[in-house]
Amino acid sequence: MPNDEDRTTEDGAPTAAQESLRRSAAFLIDEALGFVFPAALRAAAETGVADALADGPATAAELAAATGTDARNLYRVLRLLATRDVVAEDEHGRFTLTETGQALRSDVPYSARSAVRMLTDRTFWLPAERMVHCLTEGTTAFDAVFGKPFFDHFAGDAETAAVFHVGMAAMSDPENAAIAAACELPDSGTVVDVGGGHGGLLLEVLRRNPGLEGVLYDRAHVLAGNRLDGDKEITGRWTTAEGDFFSAVPTGDVLLLKRITHDWDDDECVTLLGHCRRALRPGGRLLVLDAVVPRDNAPHQAKSLDLMMMISLTGRERTEADFAELFDRAGLRLSRILSTPTVLSVVEAVPV
Repeated sequence: MPNDEDRTTEDGAPTAAQESLRRSAAFLIDEALGFVFPAALRAAAETGVADALADGPATAAELAAATGTDARNLYRVLRLLATRDVVAEDEHGRFTLTETGQALRSDVPYSARSAVRMLTDRTFWLPAERMVHCLTEGTTAFDAVFGKPFFDHFAGDAETAAVFHVGMAAMSDPENAAIAAACELPDSGTVVDVGGGHGGLLLEVLRRNPGLEGVLYDRAHVLAGNRLDGDKEITGRWTTAEGDFFSAVPTGDVLLLKRITHDWDDDECVTLLGHCRRALRPGGRLLVLDAVVPRDNAPHQAKSLDLMMMISLTGRERTEADFAELFDRAGLRLSRILSTPTVLSVVEAVPV
């Protein structure tokens, strides 16, 4: 017997069921082409097109001359970027960098250019193509592509590591002031930024809280690029500490973990959180600054980031219940969650 989807109406027109399936197919095909847009965005970031547009409108030919690219192909890339309001083309074929696209420039505060380059780097791009490996094998795809775990790969490739750390700083910079404002901190004491990278968050925390001192804790090669040195506003109120947070964590009144727990599996997180609990002074608090995945069908950046963690690392983005379970295993209690204007929340824990 034919299905309803196989039939047509008496006049040969598609049935409602067929039209529904046609729309479904069109949607899925369009979504499958979606990977081309971040590729175009990366191409623009790599060639510096946004910087070339900083002085005003220009044609593709003028931009190609300024960036050393092929004019016809550059036009095709810009035409696609215009569909997402990164640039806009006028009736004379001149392109303008829109308000939405301004952060693609390298010379503006909160430039996203390095973050775009990191998120579209082959270290994320290639494992994404192997996502089915995660489903069939239950493990990250990164090792299968690069032959070693994510952070081991970076440890042996200084150029790729630089792309990652600079990109992470660029991804974090627009968030740091808002997150620092959302954290309820004491008037005095020591804040330890565990795995704090180049120190962008700690810098904002110390600027907002003049009674606090800070410790930036990370690997030596990461600390070498820290941004705390030379900021007169926090002179004398910070130090760096080198180490591995899976071995120990410096003592403090408040410990910060920004975008750290999502990198690691549950057992590794429990080890890290246990070190944090032991490092807290009496009355101290741990602030995990990470996305909290909502339990609904609405779009949320955490759901995309979660798949990035799946394909390249052992970690994942977590729900409120997931955090509560992790804390409980580490001798901590989830005390509250504070929202911020960013995709991240302040997930506060205290010792049991």
